[in-house]
Amino acid sequence: MPVPLLRLASLDLVRGFVAVGRRMSITLAAQDLCLSQSAVSRQVQALEEALGVKLLNRGYRSISFTSEGEHLFRIADDALLQLQEAWGALSESRSRAPVTIGGCISVTGLWLLPRLGSLRQRHPHIDVCLTSNDKPLDLKTEGVDIAIRYCPETNAPQGAVRLFGELILPVIRPSLAKPHQSLLEAIAGQVLLEFDNPKYPWLHWSDFLSALGTEIPKPKGMLRFNQYNQVVQAAIAGQGIALGRQALVAPMLADQRLVALSANENARAGSFAYWLLQTAPHPRQDVLEVTAWIREEAQCCDVKQEQGLD
Repeated sequence: MPVPLLRLASLDLVRGFVAVGRRMSITLAAQDLCLSQSAVSRQVQALEEALGVKLLNRGYRSISFTSEGEHLFRIADDALLQLQEAWGALSESRSRAPVTIGGCISVTGLWLLPRLGSLRQRHPHIDVCLTSNDKPLDLKTEGVDIAIRYCPETNAPQGAVRLFGELILPVIRPSLAKPHQSLLEAIAGQVLLEFDNPKYPWLHWSDFLSALGTEIPKPKGMLRFNQYNQVVQAAIAGQGIALGRQALVAPMLADQRLVALSANENARAGSFAYWLLQTAPHPRQDVLEVTAWIREEAQCCDVKQEQGLD
């Protein structure tokens, strides 16, 4: 007949007894529980006193179960094992696996990072991990939940959703911009900052300036960088004029770290766009929430729709 809950021994006493029974050693049980040997020994003695029976035979450097102890151990060990499994399952469900977002270095550094505060405000329970790499990644093996790709529509991965297009415009530090100065006048007095990557010729000054169809003055000089983030940082530092990718430099334009030079006259639409891709066909809820947030943030960046450019 079951005894009332009130008469059951403390779980600490049962845990100490089971730890000893699993190891058949008070010393090893004490190590498992991060307790002293005397503390574990007292727990077993207290359990024996509460039950009024002897549970362990204590010899010189050895212990063994009494018949009552062996019977109690089988039941208690099974019960505690089930409790451990339930505890682990519940703890795992509470632990938050981060939503991993992958993208090229420029996108994660210039577009995602300035917006993460908005994500934290909306979804404070979601942890995020950003991974940046300019080389194509195998999303599944890299453990990426969401990826942002930069490519033309013909190369967009199957199932990818278009986020926004690209508009290229010259940008400069406000203190270097002179009122009513044309782009050609600015070029004559400034250093040109260039993203030195042959894969993206439309981000080269030679390609951009040739489209103007006019004689181009010689700039003061040229500085080239192998990362687009460096181009933008150099422009913010006042090193010269950069070709700004409108969606990526929008935060700098908004807080006046940069200004556009004759934006309406000289802006050019690029053929590449930014695409959102989910790794899993049926993502977990927090991935869906981050995906929805990214798409909302991207709405204000779709220059193709806003500017009516092809």
